[in-house]
Amino acid sequence: MATRRSDETSSPVAAGARGAAAARAQSVRGKPAGAARPAAVSAESRRAMIAEAAYLRAERRGFAPGGETADWLAAEQEVDALLKLRHGGPAQ
Repeated sequence: MATRRSDETSSPVAAGARGAAAARAQSVRGKPAGAARPAAVSAESRRAMIAEAAYLRAERRGFAPGGETADWLAAEQEVDALLKLRHGGPAQ
């Protein structure tokens, strides 16, 4: 079984959070007219982000059995919220 790193700062979710923070900062300063929107995230990238976020949630609760579905659903909401902030619209 492969081991996972617990460094949240290098996770796709953390990267999404940094991107969302940068997007919020940019919107405060004002975007230049005609500024390009970030590229949409593929379904596979979204799934990978959710999987990593769910893993990190399970790790924080000590991998106790019985919370896998709740971890996945909470991670899915977290990732979708980050993607919505980043793209300014519904998550793909």
